[in-house]
Amino acid sequence: MPRGNRTLPDTVPLFPLPGAVLLPRTRLPLHIFEPRYLQMLDDALRSGERLIGMIQPIGEGLASIGTAGRISMFSENDDGRMMISLRAISRFRLVEVIEGFTPYLRGRVEWAPYRADLRAAVPDDPDFDRPGFMERLGRYMTAQDLSTDWNAAEEAGDELLINSLSMLLPLGVEEKQALLEAETLPERRQMLDGLMEYALHGGDDDEEMLH
Repeated sequence: MPRGNRTLPDTVPLFPLPGAVLLPRTRLPLHIFEPRYLQMLDDALRSGERLIGMIQPIGEGLASIGTAGRISMFSENDDGRMMISLRAISRFRLVEVIEGFTPYLRGRVEWAPYRADLRAAVPDDPDFDRPGFMERLGRYMTAQDLSTDWNAAEEAGDELLINSLSMLLPLGVEEKQALLEAETLPERRQMLDGLMEYALHGGDDDEEMLH
């Protein structure tokens, strides 16, 4: 799939990590220390694209949707651990897991369903009641005993705010996966808002928020 003057590869190395999702136009910091993933990092850095596919384990396998991030920064700690930053490039659909050639998993992927991720234009959310959302976010953060940089949150654009919160808030694997798979920014924002409201009201055993 073309990206500027380059083509995204048909296969990417996979980094399965529960609770870690990468959303469009965001960055994800990671500590790499397992030998197989240090090898993955080394191989990715040697490649032209420098891509790593973030994907969540679901049940006994992997989620069907993940996100490829480009290594934009890396540094080595004294103990050999690597600190990297991934810049989101595009979500992908996992077609097939490829095993056996490397100590880490690789995936054959499909990019076409997520062409919009490659566009430079930031999507709109014209019905976003930002003051109301921020008020609920404040109550949610207080209830969860969380802190945040409110100045940065106020200054962030709508998409960056929603996508960053979807990545950072202490939500379950399935909830984060649903947020990742939301097709539009308004859908993701509505889902995130609903999850916060659900948490604020203590939940309901008979209610399925994601269906």
